[in-house]
Amino acid sequence: MNTNEIFTLGLGLQHPWKLENVRLQMDGDKKILVIDVGFQRGYTFSDPASGAPCRVHDTVGRSWRHLNFFQHECYLRCTVPRIRTTEGKVRQVQVPWARKGSGFTMLFEAYSMLLIESEMPVNKVGAVVGEYPNRIWTIFNYWIRRAYSQADHSGVTNLGIDETSAKKGHDYITVAVDMDQRNVLHATPGKGAATITTIKDYLEGKDAPPAQIQQVCIDLSPSFISGVTTAFSEAMIIFDRFHVKQLLNKAMDQVRKDQRKTHQQLKGHKYTFLKANKNLTSHQQTQRQQLIEWYPLLGKAYRLKELFDDFWGMKDPDEAEGFLAFWCDLAEEAGIASFNKFATTVYAHWEGIVNYIQTRINNGVLEGINAKIQLVKRRARGYRNTTNFINMIYFTCGKLKFDYPQYIT
Repeated sequence: MNTNEIFTLGLGLQHPWKLENVRLQMDGDKKILVIDVGFQRGYTFSDPASGAPCRVHDTVGRSWRHLNFFQHECYLRCTVPRIRTTEGKVRQVQVPWARKGSGFTMLFEAYSMLLIESEMPVNKVGAVVGEYPNRIWTIFNYWIRRAYSQADHSGVTNLGIDETSAKKGHDYITVAVDMDQRNVLHATPGKGAATITTIKDYLEGKDAPPAQIQQVCIDLSPSFISGVTTAFSEAMIIFDRFHVKQLLNKAMDQVRKDQRKTHQQLKGHKYTFLKANKNLTSHQQTQRQQLIEWYPLLGKAYRLKELFDDFWGMKDPDEAEGFLAFWCDLAEEAGIASFNKFATTVYAHWEGIVNYIQTRINNGVLEGINAKIQLVKRRARGYRNTTNFINMIYFTCGKLKFDYPQYIT
């Protein structure tokens, strides 16, 4: 078997395409491998519209970056035929080794995607394959858009909606998740009520009308509440347990801060009162008990915080409502400003908090997905381009199915 036959097999060339030459040539101070591909003279190509055979009208020179051959960059070059269609239009024939409009072979694109699948940042992929990162982003975004457009989201009934940031303090993105399938459905720039409308419009386009959505789990953001009430008017709103506990912890820490103004012994004990027992050492637990005994107001606040956790374990909605009312009365009687504020928040969001007992839906799924998103963001040191960030979210958390070649290892 000669060299041309080996390269023909490696490239998978079939009639009428044929390998004409393989050569090393100088490109500045480096050598590149050039593979010249041609086609059988006299061959008639099919009209893509009618399927009728058409003779070659003329040819145009094209070049595609291919996988490196040992240490050498490799390029496929071909005088691609153009045909005159039955409608009299001149059209370039689509070559089998590259997609339309790309400057890379399919195998090069698949290899680039494989490196990204292996959690390599896109900038690093560009360095490895010797291409500008923006060109790798172009490849990546094409395959994401293709897979995302084919994704089936018609069966979604339970949504989780949360926000994240592309970089610290900037460029917020709202993410909608299928709570049953645990994958990202849609991500859109912003974090207001308008983002909920955008999510609704997207799902409608995917054969998931608003009336199909039964439950939506969100935080206590007024804009999210307004957006969900308008866009998914028939859905049950569940306020996320994580965010409710976050507000309660904030109330607890405010008591500690107020006490610390006159009691320096409380310095450095923020998490002593916020962490669960299992996450504290025996020494830290002893310290907490001493502080509770020394500062009665702090002890009263801590006992209220711990008592509220009983709510999340209840199974009967009526019993849960009774307990919640009892707890709010205790909080008001305690006369602690930050806990009174939290009790007011509970009253204002009563139905959505109690709905948790009935549905047991929480944003734990979203928090797990958000952890993945934050890892992706840290690995890339933030994203200046929001589209790239959103597409990376789909890639890592969307459970998309790709149809680029998968056999490269």
